[in-house]
Amino acid sequence: MGDHRVMRQDDNGNRFLVAAGLDRAEAERLAAEFEARGHKQLYWVEAEDGPAGHP
Repeated sequence: MGDHRVMRQDDNGNRFLVAAGLDRAEAERLAAEFEARGHKQLYWVEAEDGPAGHP
């Protein structure tokens, strides 16, 4: 089981968990996939034991 998560921040500054339990490579791939779709939201990867803050 992985130890990274993908987070998203919307246009209003609200932060959401997109996916958890991923290894870093999979989390980065998923974040890049969402960003490539052209959404305005910001996506980032962070360690699950870290704070859910800004990237």
